Amino acid sequence: MRKILVLVGVFFLAAYFGAFDVLAQGDEAASGGVLQTLKEKFIQGDWRFMILVLICLILGLAFCIERIITLNIATTNTDKLLNVIDERLADGDLEGAKEVCKSTPGPAASVLYEGLRNAPNGPEAVEKAIVSYGSVQMGLLEKGLVWISLFIAIAPMLGFMGTVIGMIQAFDRIEAVGDLSPSVVAGGIKVALLTTVFGLVVAIILQIFYNYIVSKIDGIVNKMEDASIGLVDVMARNSVFK
Repeated sequence: MRKILVLVGVFFLAAYFGAFDVLAQGDEAASGGVLQTLKEKFIQGDWRFMILVLICLILGLAFCIERIITLNIATTNTDKLLNVIDERLADGDLEGAKEVCKSTPGPAASVLYEGLRNAPNGPEAVEKAIVSYGSVQMGLLEKGLVWISLFIAIAPMLGFMGTVIGMIQAFDRIEAVGDLSPSVVAGGIKVALLTTVFGLVVAIILQIFYNYIVSKIDGIVNKMEDASIGLVDVMARNSVFK
């Protein structure tokens, strides 16, 4: 997954610098497009803050994409898995049931494997192993969320900082010129507004992805808990505990 994260970050950086080169060359052919307008507004803002906001977007999206790919791989049909385990245990094939769990990707299968591995030690050992290993798997599912939250918080802060800097520049011009005409303060206020807008847009985009990832994790955890309860019932029904 680290390779995916790096590749996504490199892709976005390459796309950005390619767009920057197009702007620097003054390409007027696509000046009417929405994307071109966004690029122009981005360049018109204070690059010292806009580039930081862009980095937050790139890294945040990289972490989001990595988590989404990982969670989709981790999604398991727990009902089907439990049915297969039930069939193996009904035949008295505990090792076969463990092999089924080992060959199935996802945290639910890993938790069920730990439960089956502790079956000879009794139901209490099984439940303890499921709870302990379930906590480990949940921590792995939530890996990287703290960084996404960080970028969601930092992006608008950088935008607001650009706003403050822009307003300071506007008042500096007023003080230097001694005139309150719109042409004097327009540049600083424009920078202030642009940095704020881009910071909020980045935060909104990442927040949407963050909420989707959290809901995905909640769904996986619920299925994992249901499968764990079902495993204990299946083991008891097939007289695995002696």
